[in-house]
Amino acid sequence: MVNSMTAIPRSAALRRQGVAAFLALTFTSAWGWMLVARLGLRLSLVNPLVQLPFALVPALAAVVVRLWVTGEGFRDAGLSLRLRTAWPYYLAAWVGPLLLTAGGVGLAALLGHRPDIGQLASITPWMPPWAVPLLLAAAALVLAPLYWGEEFGWTGYLRQRLLPGRPLLSTLATGLIWATWHYPLALLGYLHFANLFAGLGTWTLSFLCQEYLLSWLRIRSGSIWPASLAHAGNNLVLSVLLGVLLGSDYDEVALTLLPVPALALAACCAALGLRGRRTARSARTRDAEPVTPELAARSGSNSAARG
Repeated sequence: MVNSMTAIPRSAALRRQGVAAFLALTFTSAWGWMLVARLGLRLSLVNPLVQLPFALVPALAAVVVRLWVTGEGFRDAGLSLRLRTAWPYYLAAWVGPLLLTAGGVGLAALLGHRPDIGQLASITPWMPPWAVPLLLAAAALVLAPLYWGEEFGWTGYLRQRLLPGRPLLSTLATGLIWATWHYPLALLGYLHFANLFAGLGTWTLSFLCQEYLLSWLRIRSGSIWPASLAHAGNNLVLSVLLGVLLGSDYDEVALTLLPVPALALAACCAALGLRGRRTARSARTRDAEPVTPELAARSGSNSAARG
């Protein structure tokens, strides 16, 4: 993973100052809001309107740091859509959650947990069950800008600056920090794990795999928007469909099932990354080959023909 569109401050001290300011703003603002909303105002964190400030905090923190702490601006922010060149990554981000859902349901069936297709009617009683996944995929496409808030902060800012020159470690460290940032949700009623420590461990693994995928999409597309779309698909398609289809079995199999789709996709990303390295290595080998008289003559002939 190498991002050539970086505008990281040349000063290591300034970069560290930016990272520290970003983490301080992100954690204090988000955790403070959750505590006030849940314990002070008695609001449910399941409410999307209550979640919205929490989700936008990373982007706001990144904007503040870029403008007023480091002054580096937005040259590497990936705000351009780049639809003409990045459309394959948009397609992967959109269709991927549906394919992972199918894989997750198939795995659950192999583990002896039969999916309840009829439960899809509980989401939209007015339409046939087969259309529900398509509706959720459409919702992910429409609501992707809401998930930009997290991606612009974590994947678009922190991952590039946390450990420059060590992209894999930086991605894993970002995933770990991102997971930790979500931990209060498991303590304040947003979700419940039968075994808190095992649940948080599995959840953390899922975040690590997701961050690998989201970083891959961000780097390969040159835009933050495919990662935002994939994030929306994970929350609105994969998580919702697995929860509904598995029903009462969901909590039982979650510890073994939830990381599997992310791990499978991370393995695909790793394979693509390995292929890219081999291609780059082959190109370097060709460039390093000695120029023989025959090759020079052929090259000269080709140049003359083009002229």
